[in-house]
Amino acid sequence: MSDTGVERRCTCRIPGTRRAYGSQCPKLSNRRHGTWRARLTLYPATDGRVRRFARQGFASSTAAGEFLDAVRALMSVPAKEDADARTAISDLLEECSKTGGPLPELTEITRRYAVRVKLTDEVTVGDWLDQWLEGKAALRRTSRSSYEGHVRNHLKPHLGHHRLGKLEVVHVEQMFAKITEQNAAILLANAERAAVRDRLNATPNKGAAHRALRKELRGQLAGLPPFRRITDVATQHSIRRTLRAALNVAIRRQIIPNLNVASLTELPAPKPRKAVLWTPERIRAWEKTGVRPSPVMVWPPHLIGRFLDGIADHRLYTFFHLIAFRGLRRGEACGARWTDLDEENASLNVAVQLVQDGWDVYEGIPKTEAGSRDVAMDTESMSLLTRQRVVQRDEFVALGLDPADAVRIFTDEDGKELHPGKITDLFERLIASLGLPPIRLHDLRHCAATLALAANVDIKIVSKMLGHSSTTITREIYGTVLRELFHAAAEAVVALVPRARRAGVAGA
Repeated sequence: MSDTGVERRCTCRIPGTRRAYGSQCPKLSNRRHGTWRARLTLYPATDGRVRRFARQGFASSTAAGEFLDAVRALMSVPAKEDADARTAISDLLEECSKTGGPLPELTEITRRYAVRVKLTDEVTVGDWLDQWLEGKAALRRTSRSSYEGHVRNHLKPHLGHHRLGKLEVVHVEQMFAKITEQNAAILLANAERAAVRDRLNATPNKGAAHRALRKELRGQLAGLPPFRRITDVATQHSIRRTLRAALNVAIRRQIIPNLNVASLTELPAPKPRKAVLWTPERIRAWEKTGVRPSPVMVWPPHLIGRFLDGIADHRLYTFFHLIAFRGLRRGEACGARWTDLDEENASLNVAVQLVQDGWDVYEGIPKTEAGSRDVAMDTESMSLLTRQRVVQRDEFVALGLDPADAVRIFTDEDGKELHPGKITDLFERLIASLGLPPIRLHDLRHCAATLALAANVDIKIVSKMLGHSSTTITREIYGTVLRELFHAAAEAVVALVPRARRAGVAGA
C-alpha cells in the first residue's frame, strides 16, 4: 500500500493476537465489510523526520478521497519555495491527525498565509494585546499606563485565554458582567472596613476595656482587605475603547475578520460629571454628614474670595490665582515657562504641561489640539506674574542659583519644578486650614469657568480659555452651576428693593 491514497480496512482481531487484520482481513472481499482510510505523506519535519497524515472510519472510498483532496488543498497553500510555511502546514496537519480533530478551514489558512500570519497556531487575545502594546511606541506615557492597566487588570484576566479570531460579543459581555459582580463585592468589603474603622475611631483610649476593644478592632482591620476603588461605568467605557483599538489594528492587518466585537458590546451610558455649586444648604449637609454632594464641586464667588484672601501671603498665591481666574489645569500651571509668557500682549501660551505618571513627573504637550492655546491675562494677573519674577529671582539668589536658569514660572522652595501631586496635597491642606467646604484642585479651574459664565462672557470664549474641544463640553459641565448662579442673582435683585407688601405672596 502506498503512503498516499485510500484503502479499505477493518478492525477484526487476528486469532490469538491483539493485532487487527487491517487491509489483510479475509472478509474484505465483502464490499460491505470494514471502513475506508485516507493516508497522505506530509512535508518532512525540521529534523528531517518523515510524517504522515491518516484518518479512518469513512463509509466509502469516495468520502475518503474527498477528505484526502481537502488535505492536499491545505498542503498546496504554501509556495514550493516557502519551506517554513510548508513545514508549518504539516505541523498543523500532523497535530490534527493525532487528535482526530476537524481540518483547518482552507479559506482561513489561505488568508493567514497571504497576510503572513502564523499558520500553526491561533494567537490568543492576551498575546495579541501584548503585541499591540509593544507596537504603540508613540503613545503618551499616561495613555500607555492607562492601556496597560486595562490590559493587566481586566482584558487579559477575563479574555486573554480566548483565541483572537474566535472572540465573540458574549465573551466581552461576560467580562463586564464579572466586573459588575466584583464592584458589588468591593463595595461590600469597603463598607465592612469602614464600619470597623468608624467603631475604632469612636472607641475612647481610656480604660482597660476600651483598650482591649481597640486592640480587637485593629486586629479586625488588619484582617480585612484594604479600601479599593470600583471600576465605574466611565472606566468600563475606557476599557472597551482600549479593546476596540487593539481589535481594529488586528482587523487592519487582516488577522481577524472585519468585525469588531468590542464595538458591538453595549454598556450603560456614563453619567456626565457635572459641576455642582456649594450652596448654604449643601454646606450644612456636608458639615453634618461629611459627604460631598458630587465629585465635582464649585465654590460660589464669595468662597473663592475667602480662599484667595486666606492664602494671600503664600509663596504660591499667584499659582492658585491663575487657576482660579484663568482656568489653567494643574499640569499646565506647573509646567508654565517664562518663555511662554507674552508680557507685551498680556497672554500666556499653554504649550507644555507637567504630567504625573504614578509619582514620576515628565514634561508633555497638551493632550488635545484645543489644549494648546493662548490664555489672555487680566491686569491683576499680569501684575502678580511681574511680582512672581522678582520673588523667584530673590529666592534663586538666596539658594545660590542663577536666576537666569529659571525655566518654570513656578518652582518649589529648592528652585526645582513643582510636583503636581505635592501641589494637590498642599491645596487640600490649605482648604482644611481655612475651614472651607472641600473641592479638588481641578475644581478650582471649574471655579474660573463659572465666574466667567456668570460674568456673561460668551461661552465660546470660555471654552477656548479652558481648552475645551467644543462648547458642548463646556455646557455639559457647567450648565447646572450657571443656572444656580443666575437664580441666586435673580433673588439678589429682588431683595435689593424693600417692600412692605408683596402682591400674590401669602401673608404679605
